[in-house]
Amino acid sequence: MSCALVPFGRFQDLEAARDFLCPHRRQGSAAAGRESGKPTNWEDGGWGAWDEAELPEPEEEESTSKNQRNYWLQDCVLSLSPTNDLMVIANEQKAVFLVSKWKQSDKGKEEMQYAVGWSGCLSVEEGECVSSVLCIPLASQKRSSTGRPDWTCIVVGFTSGYVRFYTESGVLLLAQLLNEDPVLQLKCRTYEIPRHPGVTEQNEELSILYPAAIVTIDGFSLFQSLRACRNQVARAAASGNENVQPPPLAYKKWGLQDVDTIVDHASVGIMTLSPFDQMKTASNIGGYNAAIKNSPPAMSQYVTVGSNPFTGFFFALEVCTSWLTLEPATPLAVRFGIPDSRRHGEKICLSPCNTLAAVTDDFGRVILLDVTRGLAIRMWKGYRDAEVGWIQTVEDLHERETEKIDYSPFGNAQCPSRVAQFLVIYAPRRGILEVWSTQQGPRVGAFNVGKHCRLLYPGYKIMGLNNVTSQGWQPQTYQICLVDPVSGSVKTVHVPFHFALSDKKSERAKDMHLVKKLNALLKAKTSDLDLIEAEAKELILDIKYPATKKQLQSVSGHMFKLRCRYFFSSSELECVDEGLLQFCANKLKLLHLYEIVSKLNSQSIQEDTTPSDNDLAKLLRLEEKDFHRLQTLLEKYKKENAQTAVQFADEDDVLSVKMFLEYLECEKDAINVKNMEDNECVTLGSFFFWKCLCGESSTEEMCHALESAGFSPQILLSLLLNLWLSREKDILEKPDSTSCLHTMLSLLSKMKVAIDESWDTQSVSPWWQQMRTACIQSENNAAALLSAYVGHSVTAQIIDSVTEKKFSQIVVGSDTESWEALSLDAEYWKLLLKQLEDCLILQTLLHSKVSKKTMRVSSLQSEPLGRLSVKKLLEGGKGGIADTVAKWVFKQGFNPLVLNLAQHRNNTDNTEESEEMPTNIFLEEPEIDEDLETILELLQLAYQQFPCSLEVDVLHAHCCWEYVVQWNKDPEEACFLIRSIDHLRCIINAHVQHGIALMMWNTFIVKRLSSATYLMDKVGKAPKDRLCRRDVGMSDTAMTAFLGCCSDLLQTLLEADVSSDEMQAPVLDTEDAWMSVEGPVSIVELALEQKRIHYPLVEHQFVLCTVLYAIMRFSLKSVKPLSLFDSKGKNAFFKDLTSIQLLPSGDMDPNVLSIRQQFLLKVVSAAVQMLCSQKAKEASEEELFPFEKARNWPTLAVDLAQYLQISEDVVKMHYVCELYSYGMDHLGEEAFLQVSDKEVLASQLLILAGQRLAFALLQIQTKEGMELFARLPPTLCTWLKAMDPQELQNVQVPIATTAKLVNRVIEHLPENHGQYSLALNLIEAVEAISS
Repeated sequence: MSCALVPFGRFQDLEAARDFLCPHRRQGSAAAGRESGKPTNWEDGGWGAWDEAELPEPEEEESTSKNQRNYWLQDCVLSLSPTNDLMVIANEQKAVFLVSKWKQSDKGKEEMQYAVGWSGCLSVEEGECVSSVLCIPLASQKRSSTGRPDWTCIVVGFTSGYVRFYTESGVLLLAQLLNEDPVLQLKCRTYEIPRHPGVTEQNEELSILYPAAIVTIDGFSLFQSLRACRNQVARAAASGNENVQPPPLAYKKWGLQDVDTIVDHASVGIMTLSPFDQMKTASNIGGYNAAIKNSPPAMSQYVTVGSNPFTGFFFALEVCTSWLTLEPATPLAVRFGIPDSRRHGEKICLSPCNTLAAVTDDFGRVILLDVTRGLAIRMWKGYRDAEVGWIQTVEDLHERETEKIDYSPFGNAQCPSRVAQFLVIYAPRRGILEVWSTQQGPRVGAFNVGKHCRLLYPGYKIMGLNNVTSQGWQPQTYQICLVDPVSGSVKTVHVPFHFALSDKKSERAKDMHLVKKLNALLKAKTSDLDLIEAEAKELILDIKYPATKKQLQSVSGHMFKLRCRYFFSSSELECVDEGLLQFCANKLKLLHLYEIVSKLNSQSIQEDTTPSDNDLAKLLRLEEKDFHRLQTLLEKYKKENAQTAVQFADEDDVLSVKMFLEYLECEKDAINVKNMEDNECVTLGSFFFWKCLCGESSTEEMCHALESAGFSPQILLSLLLNLWLSREKDILEKPDSTSCLHTMLSLLSKMKVAIDESWDTQSVSPWWQQMRTACIQSENNAAALLSAYVGHSVTAQIIDSVTEKKFSQIVVGSDTESWEALSLDAEYWKLLLKQLEDCLILQTLLHSKVSKKTMRVSSLQSEPLGRLSVKKLLEGGKGGIADTVAKWVFKQGFNPLVLNLAQHRNNTDNTEESEEMPTNIFLEEPEIDEDLETILELLQLAYQQFPCSLEVDVLHAHCCWEYVVQWNKDPEEACFLIRSIDHLRCIINAHVQHGIALMMWNTFIVKRLSSATYLMDKVGKAPKDRLCRRDVGMSDTAMTAFLGCCSDLLQTLLEADVSSDEMQAPVLDTEDAWMSVEGPVSIVELALEQKRIHYPLVEHQFVLCTVLYAIMRFSLKSVKPLSLFDSKGKNAFFKDLTSIQLLPSGDMDPNVLSIRQQFLLKVVSAAVQMLCSQKAKEASEEELFPFEKARNWPTLAVDLAQYLQISEDVVKMHYVCELYSYGMDHLGEEAFLQVSDKEVLASQLLILAGQRLAFALLQIQTKEGMELFARLPPTLCTWLKAMDPQELQNVQVPIATTAKLVNRVIEHLPENHGQYSLALNLIEAVEAISS
């Protein structure tokens, strides 16, 4: 292994982030500057702006602007979370938060992509800019956590001195001003388990650098405060309350003295001096008489870079912590430093073990510091503007091998893992990334990466862990990464541990280099194999490390070029790994087989005459009638499958040598197939057998070659069946391929160990069981059916030969002609043939489609159906077949009565009689007759194959359940629930209908209905769309349809309960071929197990549903549905419909009766109003009542009145009055006859007639009308003046129609009635007006 630059993520749209953060670097900004003749900014003009004579050419200018756009990341502040899940890019006041998501790349592979999760402006104070950013993942407190952080906090430092903390979504958690100077740098330290007992355990902390101060915040305090802030923000967002003040942070502030400038720092952590160092320091400060403490003091060490000194070392004794108030800093003088007056430090990066640090300066140097001793121990030159980071690699104990010569402790696998550190340097001026072994090691890796990248090294992991909680954690964190804005990729560096080894341990590194060289040599394209063998021989003999010798077997797929045993001498063979010799020998064997198969495939044989239908029928042992039936089924399947199958280009049957060697492996004399994907098995099988199946290659020679090579017949049978079952389309186009398969299967069956010699006809052969299993699992039903016929034929052929041998031993003269060879395998084949034929017919039905040119198709209906196999049907339970057809019915969306029509045709022998049923009523859209006829034929065929599983009631039950399940997924699709009720009503057996309806109610309806009821009762009217979506999960239109369906469902349930007493429960049978089905219980079986309902309770619930539907249907206001019922009635709602509840009985409260009467009258008025608007617009009832089917609301209101203890006559009279009020007198006359108390109604209609006459005489105020009004009797005049025509809904009624109304009133008013004389005067007035 060598150093590698491994990509682990990509950016979805980095240009959008660039345009947001750096708008002046947009692609169009440079062009705009050129068009205007001068740069938009003095900085954009470049150095050439100072000298017009040196203006670049247009091409150079374009490339320059492009480079400037690529350098935009250098101006930004970046931070990537160590867990790779969040990246922050900030520039000036703006920031972009990028979150990681796993998505498919263009090549179809899953990869991590960074997409913009939040973007915006972070600045609060005027003029402040972002100066530093950290992404700190916080550990989860849950015991079930697997090492992923709970969430990630973004810490941002500003030039105003503020430090603000944000969530991943940009929500501000905490903002604190710790110092009034600008924040220069933020750094974090998280908990690490000490590697050795003597190492001091370091606490977590966040350090903030200012120009003359350092502030450190305790990690535990920060972790608790951030959690509390996040919880408070979440509560505030949920409740709208004000945010509660979080607990204060514990921090320390040190004022750094005796330093000119500071630009970066590193917090080394707590260190304890050794006793010698303690005495040396004390004597230097206090002289030889200085006193020392018994225990060395603990100090926090800080290293700064800047100028005067170039590097400063500070040691701070523990002091009291402060809380978040702007307090003065504690003075801290520099202890010592590295003085270099001309050198200015730029960055410092502390190593993971806190012993080394890399410092960059303005001279282009990278200096390695020994932090413990305060010495510069190494320097690299020529790295101007460099960025540095560290990689710590742990030795893998499993790779450590004990060598024969070395018996040192480090060679023992029992020792703990060793740790190596590597320094990574990115030189942007040269566009190179280098990896160096520390402290004095060589360069171990270098990569050309471009000049626009950024190297990110966080130096911390997950905050919130300690010595207890970190034991079980395995956090997936990265150490270093490279961001490339040009390619949009994020990469990390992988360095193997052995690069840190030196002296004799470097043999492994040398061996790895030889392995790489050997790999490149073997991949080289050259025809001189002798030269390759000579060089490879030298390389192999030079490899010494035992583990590397073993690795040679997996170096390359091209190792077969080496004929190891032939070009190594006997003495040299001892130095070569035996496994390598065997490996090459096996590859040569496979190569020889490849050459033989390729040669056979290239030799085309003379094609025989295509077998006739009679020949195929005899070959498959079928009668002529059965063979023609098989052909018909295959043609139908082929026709319907062609409409749905996706067409792919023909696969190339040529298999490359490399893939051939990867697919196979040798074990002694046998050849085995490796674990492969299905498509790889098909490719290998195609290489062996496809030419033979097409009749273009010799089947006998191919089988002989494969058997001689060491293939077992079971492996060959598996490859053959995989090929046959996957190439169904090609097989159906080549009828002669069936006879080729017969020949191939016969030859394979005759191989040794194919069929056990002990097999007899009364036992099951594993050979044939393997073939049957493949057919059962296959989803290509036509190919499976043909292969099953071939398998059955070959089995019968072998049984006949075995039987003949037995019969030859029987005494001559016995009657053997009437004997029939029976076999258990033959019976299994017959059963499988019946199952495959059924599955083929069912699959053909599922492939058929109805044209939907105008019908709107839901996304749920457009999802493709899965393909069938015998295995799926056997595991689908007794209702699996009906459930499959129900899914197909749902996808097609046709009327339920189409299923009844197909059943009717199936049961009727007389075709003319069946044609009497009209077909156009069964389809909602004008569909192509051919499609309908095809579907009806296929349905009839399916009914014949499955008389029990597809019995019409069973099918309707499954269709009903499928529609309601799909409606539950998307409640906006109200048509699904309506269609479910339609299928429910088509169920003939009341027991099944009762059970399905009750299951629908309990599973899908009652919970939503309860939510809708309480919502409508709360708002006191038909709720708006927003409330419906919030509480019920659907729109107001969908909820209207839902309530109507609830009413229909309960009505159907009531009717089924009554009808179930008059019929027997059905007996559920299963076809003989499908008796062995296993799986979930059928929906129909569950329906028959349901308890009987309590009829009064369902009727009570039905009334509520009807009330709710009326409120939504007519948008009624000031109606609380639950106010129509007393406490008993309210408590009985939404209870189990099979339970007995306490229902209202006896006289009702007059107040409740009054509310009920007002509600019913509102419903009648709204229904009449809608009826009149329908007449006015001349619209059909279906357009205005899309969820109703001839629902008569006035009649329904009368029925409700009977249940609600309201006089029916009151509702009927109000209906009549409303009709006359709207001027619909012809309907009013019909409704008049239904009223019992016609005298009261007549007196009410008299007022209506007076209002009409008052409008005609007083409102219009014509001269003739006023003269006529003056001639009327005074009593009538006074009465007419008291009338208010505005109460009428329609005043434009002919006077002749009003005359008929007055005559109808006179007929039903007795002469002794108080208004009889007034009615007579009214007749005279009307007649006078009409004359």
